Amino acid sequence: MSLKHEVKPATAIPTPASTNAGKALAVLRIAIGALFLWAFLDKLFGLGYATRSGGAWVDGGSPTKGFLGHVDVGPFQSVLRAMAGSPAVDALFMLGLAGLGVAVLLGVALRISAVAGTVMMALMWIAEWPLAQHTSAGAPSGSSNPLVDYHVVYALALVVFAVSLAGRTWGLGRSWADLKVVRANRWLL
Repeated sequence: MSLKHEVKPATAIPTPASTNAGKALAVLRIAIGALFLWAFLDKLFGLGYATRSGGAWVDGGSPTKGFLGHVDVGPFQSVLRAMAGSPAVDALFMLGLAGLGVAVLLGVALRISAVAGTVMMALMWIAEWPLAQHTSAGAPSGSSNPLVDYHVVYALALVVFAVSLAGRTWGLGRSWADLKVVRANRWLL
């Protein structure tokens, strides 16, 4: 009797693209990418959902003024309200929404998207300050969970997409990874 463990030849290891988990992550990735892209398009063109017609960025409206201009919770209220409507803040916010939407939807640059999206979600979490039970005027804040709200969930999803190579399933992740510039700069994955 031998104490050595017999090693059998490796069978084909399923790739993320061939598994149900990979497909489920792809569906979630596409949905979240579409969510960011929709927010960008609605703010850009005023499609009548979160941004009314005529209030679009292309019509001279500000994509940040309505949200940041009404921040009434948390220790950064005055700083955030002062930033509302700034052309630089508007441009960075819109660039972030568009970049996240396109990259996540297509399954490319998911590492960069995870970092940028987590920063954006953290800033939006700070603006909504879910830790507060009441606004500065004393009204209920509407916060339903002081720590884990949708901003945290979106940020976690972006990180999961990046570490799981979720762009390789129903996305352009493989082609992106094969680009010479991406092969030379793995942080671009």
